[in-house]
Amino acid sequence: MPSGLIIVDKPGGMTSHDVVARIRKLAGTRRVGHAGTLDPMATGVLVVGVEKATRLLGYLTLTEKEYAATIRLGQSTSTDDAEGEPTGGAAASGISRAALDAGVARLTGEISQVPPGVSAIKVGGQRAYKLTRAGAAPDLAARRVTVYEFAVGEVRPCGDYLDVDARIRCSSGTYIRALARDLGAALGTGGHLTALRRTAVGPYRLQQAHSLEDLSERMQLTPLPAAAAAAFPRLDLTADDARRLAHGVRIPVPPHGTASQETSPLAPGAASATPGIAPPAPGITSAAPGVAPATPQTPIAAFAPDGTLVALVTEESGRLRCLAVFADPPRAAALGPGGDG
Repeated sequence: MPSGLIIVDKPGGMTSHDVVARIRKLAGTRRVGHAGTLDPMATGVLVVGVEKATRLLGYLTLTEKEYAATIRLGQSTSTDDAEGEPTGGAAASGISRAALDAGVARLTGEISQVPPGVSAIKVGGQRAYKLTRAGAAPDLAARRVTVYEFAVGEVRPCGDYLDVDARIRCSSGTYIRALARDLGAALGTGGHLTALRRTAVGPYRLQQAHSLEDLSERMQLTPLPAAAAAAFPRLDLTADDARRLAHGVRIPVPPHGTASQETSPLAPGAASATPGIAPPAPGITSAAPGVAPATPQTPIAAFAPDGTLVALVTEESGRLRCLAVFADPPRAAALGPGGDG
């Protein structure tokens, strides 16, 4: 099976692991993983890596995500979503739009968020949800997350409840269930999530996702080079630098003239200058919209002249350090002068 990413439209009622198991059967390999869990209730974009592309997944997990959500105000639940047991609440029918907007505004930007007790976070080596279901719910520490956009759409009264449709764009690690919980708490009514659809993970959008039924008929895989170019800033190397990098040698950041625009439909390749984010280093092209430009901490996809993905790298003190090497180094090639690896 070739290495690459499969963008799955996860159906409701399946765990992310269930989807991985299905793809393993379809692809005929056990080397399959995903880039960020979706709860069983949730649907939408699940990025699945096959073969060497599984090594991209840990870095794709860190990209921003977008969701379409429905929040029910007026009732809290044990899981902060519709799958839990009701735990209280107060009538939300009298909440004004101004009060709703003010509550949403307080949950927009960089915020401190306590993850739901029923989550996959590990506490003492065990998943929080397992401890919670065993009656030993852990006290989870608040985390700093960023909600870039929390846009309220349709608001529908439903008896004593108020159902709120919202579009949310957020950083990795943000729990939409916790936003629903915290919005309800701030308004004094309680709240939980009744529907969630992930519409994007970094540059990968719902329009590119395939149902499991479609994939069972025809596997739709984005090849590894195109997948990396869509998700990360791109650096095109000389043949000599590509060879050395494939051996894990730290090479100087190329000074000029090595970048090119990615023309894949997954990655328009529009370089951007984002306020507060350093511009790409010379020779490095920004990735698709929704992916931050290269900074010293951002993984960079480094390519050989023939388009082969050589490695994901990061910049340290003017040199490129390999995070993950994908190209097989030439067996008989010497490193040549200047190696320090």
